[in-house]
Amino acid sequence: MTDPVDLTATTWVKSSYSENGGQCIEVAPGFVGVMPVRDSKDPSGPALVFSADAWQSFVTATREGTFGDV
Repeated sequence: MTDPVDLTATTWVKSSYSENGGQCIEVAPGFVGVMPVRDSKDPSGPALVFSADAWQSFVTATREGTFGDV
């Protein structure tokens, strides 16, 4: 188990694919070894924290179309 990540002073960045009112995610870059992710429509809701390797694998697979048109 890893230590909790303190997200209280985090600067969140919305996806560049986001459109107004769209279904978007926000990420919090700058953490060593992890990537926090949250739903932009629910900023006070929970955030998921992925390992940096897992997040990079997801981003790469999405770019390559592994999941189809998303």
